[in-house]
Amino acid sequence: METAVVTTSDGPIAETDPTDLASVVARRVAELRRQRQWSLELLAKQSGVSRAMLWQVEQGRSAPTLKVLSRIAASLDVPLTALLHGERASAEVLRADQAKLLTSADGGYVSRALFPFTGTHAVEFYEIRLAPGVREQAEAHAPGTIENLVVSVGSAEIEIAGQRHALAAGDAIHFRADQPHAYANFGQEPALLYLVMSYTGELNYG
Repeated sequence: METAVVTTSDGPIAETDPTDLASVVARRVAELRRQRQWSLELLAKQSGVSRAMLWQVEQGRSAPTLKVLSRIAASLDVPLTALLHGERASAEVLRADQAKLLTSADGGYVSRALFPFTGTHAVEFYEIRLAPGVREQAEAHAPGTIENLVVSVGSAEIEIAGQRHALAAGDAIHFRADQPHAYANFGQEPALLYLVMSYTGELNYG
């Protein structure tokens, strides 16, 4: 059987048996739609692809054209490749110069994501840098969210619902983050922390 090659402006991104490609796309479209709690009617409205065509795609009965795939991907706010690959690679290197950073307005708080911003996650891993004299307020997260934080360098104070906890290098804290909390560095040296966030459900990153 002939193989199918799907090509974008960046070159070929998939070469597989057409029936296999249809099966992969079927699983991914259905999975992403369910994660968003969208009906076929809503996906059809958002993408401009007919409900009948979407049903055929999700049933694996039709290998959609690149144009149709692009419309579906855009409506789901995911890259086209997210519909063409059924499973994530067994290993993914996250280069420091390509990191996702969240920085406060004054630049004193910098959070770096240490996990891929794709797929779904029930756990997130962050590196946090706090400059001396900085306090960063965080809003309550989704119900059931847990944070597990350890101070690697320097010192920090974690405030949870008005209660303060002073941490030195090597100290860790585990707490419910579905309430207001804050990270602070009242020391004279920069602080380096590592944070693991656990959710009761999965978050989708496309």
